[in-house]
Amino acid sequence: MMKKEFAVIGLGRFGGSIVRELMSQGAQVMAIDHSSERVDEFASIATQAVIADSTDESVLNSLGIRNFEHVIVAIGEDIQASILTTIILKEIGVEQITVKAQNDYHEKVLRKIGADFVVHPERDMGIRIANNMLSNTVLDYLELSDEHSIMELKANDAIAGYSIMDLDIRAKYGINIVGIKRGADIIVSPQASDKILLGDIMLVIGADVDINRFVKKALNG
Repeated sequence: MMKKEFAVIGLGRFGGSIVRELMSQGAQVMAIDHSSERVDEFASIATQAVIADSTDESVLNSLGIRNFEHVIVAIGEDIQASILTTIILKEIGVEQITVKAQNDYHEKVLRKIGADFVVHPERDMGIRIANNMLSNTVLDYLELSDEHSIMELKANDAIAGYSIMDLDIRAKYGINIVGIKRGADIIVSPQASDKILLGDIMLVIGADVDINRFVKKALNG
């Protein structure tokens, strides 16, 4: 199986962390930045590290950027450079483009010009931390849209010993348990008859308001 190939443009904190994680997962990564210092830092980390101006179409073409399956635009404060880079990548024909947005207005522009995925690292991390602080039952949080999420919820005494059918979560709260982590094991698509044990980690999907209602009433009630 061929390794997946990614290009990451912008090697600040966010872009750098993506490069390191992709490399640790066995992917091939071209790391790109206009700063020679940042590129030098990733020369021994990424598959290839290149000093380049991503707002120059001829430069991106010379790097063969079109051949990468997924390009991540992680440019920091320069919103204009982020937008121009995204436009060029789209025109070149890059298959998938993920872009870091600075704010909601930036996101609207990115979506209009064709970015496939838009992320708000600071906002998303803030939401995750807030959820973790508000409840010791919320272990992790992944935003699927503005209104829907997947959350990891830790089962406590309030629901331990009951089956999914007994809890009737779908009917009462409009959410679904799509998986249960039990120690080193993971139960995918658990049956209605499966019991929740103390300490189980439930992967719950649904609307944020419904998940929060379940957390407050069933877990923290």
